Parts: sequence; C-alpha cells; structure tokens
Amino acid sequence: VTFQAPAADVERIMEAVVAITPLRMGKYDSNAYQSAQGIERYRPLEGAAAGAETELRRRPGTVEVSFEIADDQALAARVVEAIFQAHSYQEPVIRIQPLLASRSKGLDDRANPNRWWNTT
Repeated sequence: VTFQAPAADVERIMEAVVAITPLRMGKYDSNAYQSAQGIERYRPLEGAAAGAETELRRRPGTVEVSFEIADDQALAARVVEAIFQAHSYQEPVIRIQPLLASRSKGLDDRANPNRWWNTT
C-alpha cells in the first residue's frame, strides 16, 4: 500500500492504519517507509472542495509512505478507508499493488558482523 500526504498528516494516518493492522514483519511491527519531502502538483476542478481554479497548485512538503499488508481484500478495504478518513485531502492518492517480498531466513544471525546491531 502506498499513499501520498503532507508530512504533517503521516502520524495521524499511520495511527489509523496500525489500529487496524500492526504492520508486522518478523520480530518488528509498525513497519513503513516514508520518502523525503517533495512537491505535489495539482489543479482543483469544478466540484473540488476548494472550488475550480485556473492556476496549477504546488504543495511542498508532500511525502510518500508505503507499507505491506496481507493479501486480504477485506483488510485492504479497511486500510484504504482508514487512510481516507484520516487524510486531509478530498481525493487522497492511495495505491495498492501486489508484490513478492523477501523476509528473514529465520536463522540465528545475532553474531553476523554486517547486522546494524553489530556495527557500532
């Protein structure tokens, strides 16, 4: 699942998502990725909450957040609705794409010198 939002909205949106699904990966939860801030471009048309405008808007401080959920249509619908309700936009950008992801092999690699906890 990927959505775009003003950086200030992300905590509120993610709290709503994690209330539905813990975003667990192995021994961790609340797993998500947030991009650096960029500029969103759009122009409100007739019927938009802001009203129709002739000029293109540019909103700095917009980020993209992505996370993984189980392949479950009912769960996906609940997550999308939670994002929609917590988001500040009338038409938030929300994308769901299937993917194949790698996970831990389940091996005891606590002594691996390349793991972040062994590199300090």
